[in-house]
Amino acid sequence: MLKNTSPPTSKFSLVYAFIIGLILCVSTANADVVKPALIEISANVDGTVSLEIRASVEALLTGINGRYKNTTEAPNADEYDELRKLPSEELQLRLNSFVPQLLDSIWLHADTQPVQLKLGTVEIPAAGYVKVPRISVLHLSGSLERSAESLQLYYPTAFGESAVRVRQVNAVDEQWHWSEWQWIRDDEPTAPYSLTEVFTQRPALTVIADYISIGFKHIIPWGLDHILFILGLFLLSNRLKPLIWQVTMFTLAHTITLGLGMAEIFSLPARLVEPLIALSIAWVAVENIINRGLNRMRLVVVFAFGLLHGLGFASVLADFGMPNDRFLSALVGFNIGVEIGQLAILLTGYLLLSKWFGDRVWYRRLIVIPSSLLIAGIGLYLTWERIALV
Repeated sequence: MLKNTSPPTSKFSLVYAFIIGLILCVSTANADVVKPALIEISANVDGTVSLEIRASVEALLTGINGRYKNTTEAPNADEYDELRKLPSEELQLRLNSFVPQLLDSIWLHADTQPVQLKLGTVEIPAAGYVKVPRISVLHLSGSLERSAESLQLYYPTAFGESAVRVRQVNAVDEQWHWSEWQWIRDDEPTAPYSLTEVFTQRPALTVIADYISIGFKHIIPWGLDHILFILGLFLLSNRLKPLIWQVTMFTLAHTITLGLGMAEIFSLPARLVEPLIALSIAWVAVENIINRGLNRMRLVVVFAFGLLHGLGFASVLADFGMPNDRFLSALVGFNIGVEIGQLAILLTGYLLLSKWFGDRVWYRRLIVIPSSLLIAGIGLYLTWERIALV
């Protein structure tokens, strides 16, 4: 009697569920999400107040904000894409007509009294690599009574979500004191910031905890490039030792370039890094099909691609900003968050698949090869798309 080597129906459904999940990653991995605006308010002892708003001018002009998980879902997505291609000078001209609406929509109160704001300089980067949304910097300023005891800002969610912090500035004595970030996701003003007390330096553990969250979110759910890469590593073998070696090489490599990138010692343009990250996804997936086990060259490849992914992580932290007083703590926290996200992916794959089916004769034929083919296809598609946008 022949032995039945096919998976039972219930188990076979898990195989398809895993592959369908990868298919769903295609559209999401290609999504363009509008990031929250980062707003820094400087209350100066000379009686002035200034705001620095880091946001997408294209998103402001089109009204595409965080409610769209993918900007292609917005009704005016074509207009948004066209604005992203404009030279900075032309986009500045488009912004000029929007300034009255901008100033009417944002308000700053000092002790419940409105502060009259005016727009100063606007820094709009060149169009460059349109796959990565460009972040412009808008500088607003106003007068502040020296007796003011609190500040409160309203930035409408129609412009997108925002993160706000206040800095007390005494340029004469060279003293700068930052508040904590406030994340605004509902259409409401910030809680009042007190100006009667000096903001204390945040404890290192608090900073680490904050950036652990940021690092984790960059993997789950935002970092689908990295999710696909980690799944590619996972599929090489159902044994723990090869997986540990690969993850160790990847972690070591991205830690190096993440630190170098944030210290502004070494970096590469996004137009080069992003296509290569996509290519790394395809590469490891194809190797899963060709090779049945771990070899030294695989570790070299994983290390090399880890260097690229580290530069991708650094670009995220560069957009968000790093606290000068707790730079190392923030870097450590972000890296820990990334590692927790990676381990969550690996543990999920292990509990769903390899723990139960890894030693079955059909595991490679029905899971490893189809899944790797799908991941390779996604990686090659993203590579072509990102090269085409250069």
